[in-house]
Amino acid sequence: MPDKVQSCHTGIVDGYFVEGHVPASDIRRLLKERPVALGLAVPDMPVGSPGMEVSGVAPEKFQTLLVGADGRTTVYGSH
Repeated sequence: MPDKVQSCHTGIVDGYFVEGHVPASDIRRLLKERPVALGLAVPDMPVGSPGMEVSGVAPEKFQTLLVGADGRTTVYGSH
């Protein structure tokens, strides 16, 4: 996994890594589409991402990145 997408948690789901607070909808899409990729990442810990909700604090906009087999990233989801 490239350093630039590392976050706080790493999981493996059906051969893909899932790094950080990735929304379940993006994981379901990944497993349905099965792209040639290493996995998904939400770098850092944006407020409002799954598990990072804070009462009384407006959620941040964040992106889920698809990490290709070559390590390059593309936006997979915007939240």
